[in-house]
Amino acid sequence: MRIGLYDVDSRHFPNLPLMKISAWHKAQGDIVEFADHFTHYDKVYVSKVFGDEYSQMDSTVFNADEIIFGGTGFAITVEDGKEIYHRDRDKDLPSEIEHIYPDYSLYPEYTKDTAYGFLTRGCCNNCDFCIVSKKEGLCSRKVADLSEWWRGQKNIKLLDANLLACRDRNELLQQLIDSGASVDFTQGLDARFITPEVALMLRQVKCSMWHFAFDFMKNEAAIVKGLQTFVDVVGYDPKKRNAYVYVLTNFNTTFEEDLHRVRLIQSIGLDPDIRIYRKTIAPRKLRDLQRWCNNRFVYRSCDFMDYVPRKDGRTIRELYFGGDKNDT
Repeated sequence: MRIGLYDVDSRHFPNLPLMKISAWHKAQGDIVEFADHFTHYDKVYVSKVFGDEYSQMDSTVFNADEIIFGGTGFAITVEDGKEIYHRDRDKDLPSEIEHIYPDYSLYPEYTKDTAYGFLTRGCCNNCDFCIVSKKEGLCSRKVADLSEWWRGQKNIKLLDANLLACRDRNELLQQLIDSGASVDFTQGLDARFITPEVALMLRQVKCSMWHFAFDFMKNEAAIVKGLQTFVDVVGYDPKKRNAYVYVLTNFNTTFEEDLHRVRLIQSIGLDPDIRIYRKTIAPRKLRDLQRWCNNRFVYRSCDFMDYVPRKDGRTIRELYFGGDKNDT
């Protein structure tokens, strides 16, 4: 059979389902390639990870006996300006394909000495802005050992939504430690689950950049405790700038709460990274906070209240706080 693959989201990040589908079909002796408009295919797989807000299916016409559409992106609709996920429209890969070693040759520019995959699925957070809990369940559970999709590559891109929430976290962290590979926790780590024991294991993982998130005020105490434990045990060198804490804004917090979280992260000794939900409708004051915070040169050269965001020379304090130095 001749199999065609089509990555709706472009090819700037490896599409893991397509790599697994390719590996399975090649194991059956089939010819597999990215589909074009002219070749006749027995079957074409069209994969879409993101909703239409980020990537849209074009008017591509395939010459194929069968076309199979799959991926989370085809299960998302937009209703009243909000993305809605429909689990019944999102079909999982068959087990024999889900657990096959991926065909990394599909994306040679991104997979050179780099492996991609999941050790766990699911997340207990059930965030309104994220579909993982609805798609994969509220319990973070082990779904694979590292050896399923890693064979000695120097780099590992871990795609798990919430590895530390899994009860098998220690076993999985040990596998990452034993690999000796450089690990990128692409979706970040849930600081609430960082105990001294977990922090000791994280210290042994070869990781050049750590990512955490401080999204909700209700989790303040647990997150601060976990981040402080990380700093105390793992350590953090500001000169290397290798640890960031994402701060979700414009979602369900006030500007005062956003600034409060930034100050807390600063007090721990880590760097905040402002993420704005629906940035196009965010207030200007919030966008000014992001410009100051995420520009590391500016962030380290002045306090937010003294930041001058525009050419008129006025500081944040003068623009939004009436020039009162006591209002910080």
